[in-house]
Amino acid sequence: MKTNSHKRKHALFDRLARLGFTSGEAAALRRIEMTLHRWAERECGDGSNWAIERDEITGKPHNVWHGDGARRQYAIADREAGALRRLDAIVAARNVRNPGTPNHVIAYHQQDCRGCMLYLVSIAQLTDETGFVAPVEQYYTQGLAVCA
Repeated sequence: MKTNSHKRKHALFDRLARLGFTSGEAAALRRIEMTLHRWAERECGDGSNWAIERDEITGKPHNVWHGDGARRQYAIADREAGALRRLDAIVAARNVRNPGTPNHVIAYHQQDCRGCMLYLVSIAQLTDETGFVAPVEQYYTQGLAVCA
């Protein structure tokens, strides 16, 4: 018997397949969303004075501890940037396999750790009856939330 989490995962994979993604791409997209979600949670802090912060000059991430008037930090791998590069490559490959403007899919990385981090929106979902294409930032919730 499948649990609710298995049902949600398989339903997500079915929706991604209907959108034109392969099963391998669907699994990778789910992992990317989970990576982005964990990263955003760490940017908000883990409740023990540790959080991810980016250097203002270099943009490189550090795990930073604030407490007792002291500050400690050490460099960490930029998992967010890697996940976003993989996301761009997967969406580009999908768009090459499924040409045509209405079928074109745009990935949107929503950065609030309280919700789903990744949405896939087609140009058709952003286009109104006059042909105006709205900015994805305003209508990303019309797309597919890649979280299960």
